[in-house]
Amino acid sequence: MAAVTATLTAMCITWIKYGKPDVSMTLNGSLAGLVAITAGCSTVTVTGAAVIGVIAGFTVVFGVEFIDQKLKVDDPVGAVGVHGCCGGVGTLLVGVFAYFDPYTDAEVLTRGAGLGLVYGGGFAQLIVQIIGVLAVAAWVSVTMTCMFQIIKHTIGLRVSRQEELEGLDSTEHGLFSAYADFTVARSDYDQEAPLGNVPVREAIPVELVTPDAGDAVPVAPTGVKITKIEILCNQGKFDALKTALFDIGITGMTCTNVMGCGEQRGASEYYRGVKMEVNIRPKLKVDIVVCKLPVSLVVSTAKQALYTGHIGDGKIFIYDVENVIKVRTGEEGYDALQDDVG
Repeated sequence: MAAVTATLTAMCITWIKYGKPDVSMTLNGSLAGLVAITAGCSTVTVTGAAVIGVIAGFTVVFGVEFIDQKLKVDDPVGAVGVHGCCGGVGTLLVGVFAYFDPYTDAEVLTRGAGLGLVYGGGFAQLIVQIIGVLAVAAWVSVTMTCMFQIIKHTIGLRVSRQEELEGLDSTEHGLFSAYADFTVARSDYDQEAPLGNVPVREAIPVELVTPDAGDAVPVAPTGVKITKIEILCNQGKFDALKTALFDIGITGMTCTNVMGCGEQRGASEYYRGVKMEVNIRPKLKVDIVVCKLPVSLVVSTAKQALYTGHIGDGKIFIYDVENVIKVRTGEEGYDALQDDVG
């Protein structure tokens, strides 16, 4: 009952606040209801459980927002809001909604002997619950502060920005993904597919066709040099690269998420002592076509933005381009690459 009412409460709150229900927060509402009812599940009534669930729904929504937005604490799954806030609130609410004797499950508690505040039991049990919550909070604060200080001065509390972007599955555990539904499908066979016995020339007839003059792709006017620069880089360096390129006058680029490996062969990992096969890693491909700007300027700017001195900094490829056609205006060559300003 508590899980149901907490789920519905969290869904309705986010629906009203954001204009649509937040799925993640709604699911956290389910957990919040279960956490909040844990302390009093053997002593509260069904009605009490429903009310506790509603309170837990409010607690998880505003607790998660307070921790993320006000305290600026990294908690991507809302664990502190769900387990810390709702656990504490649920423990306190035992002193408010306690009704049945938890040892007999049938007898009703009496005033001064555990009966909740709303049933006329007074503040006795609520005070006991408050002392319990404060005691746990004090113990956890001291022990975890010591533990965090040890971690901070040894291996560090935070991973690097690069590891944040790549994900800890690969950097900490050597896995492409810990979730089966997100792994990249690959062939289970390494051998090549068998070829037919028919010679290629007989199996695939080739017919050479000379295009008409009207079908030929127009070439840029003589003397205009158009160059395509293709940059493969780490995803974590894209912001720095983009800013640097915009600063020198680049007005457009095409970005594509790609996968691959280079000299490091995907940074080989070991699983139970066995060397794993080559792992491909996510990269970003940035395509830029320039005519007015010197290619050397673009290349030097990209190198400066991407360089770290480590394997995997990326590569830059340079190609000649025959022509560029702007579809909207029909402009070609140099003119097609000049963006309107204003």
